[in-house]
Amino acid sequence: MRISKVYTRTGDAGKTRLAGGQEVWKDSVRVEAYGTVDELNSMLGLARVSNGQTGTNADVSAHMGNILKWTQNKLFDLGGILATAPGESFPNMPTVTSEDVAHLEHLIDECQKDLMPLKEFILPGGGQFAALLHVARTICRRAERLCVTLSKEETIAKELVAFLNRLSDALFVFARWVAKKQGEAEILWEREPTTSPKT
Repeated sequence: MRISKVYTRTGDAGKTRLAGGQEVWKDSVRVEAYGTVDELNSMLGLARVSNGQTGTNADVSAHMGNILKWTQNKLFDLGGILATAPGESFPNMPTVTSEDVAHLEHLIDECQKDLMPLKEFILPGGGQFAALLHVARTICRRAERLCVTLSKEETIAKELVAFLNRLSDALFVFARWVAKKQGEAEILWEREPTTSPKT
């Protein structure tokens, strides 16, 4: 694919075209869904930049860098599928499969081996890189909700929702794993804070 011109003026009236040519409003659920996947992908790009600047040991940084690179590519695939008009297919069309979901589960299980079971909720944080992964997790949940809404209106592959569901779990575990490897403390949610914030 070659993109020679960024602006086309064709969307100035509030509509866009899906792959396959179907014209839809830009605030349609489908466009909201793949737009949110793109937002998630951009946040993971920022997280990858942070990963390269955190000063963690090279093995940890390289491991997370590879995971996030794979994840970003799969999200690009997922967004491309969502941006394709229902019933349309093309040569070399990207896929998101049950094997991709299983791969996320494997990554979760591997990181969990290094983590203590949680006995209480934690507050998002744990250092800059971990905090960005938490932000990505919340965007991922929103993308998942939008895909569920879309699935009530149109047919979409069940693997898309499953992938986003598992990815949000993975991002939570990755954030905890990174915090641990960087020696950052996890802050537990306090049901009744012992001290009130000063005003």
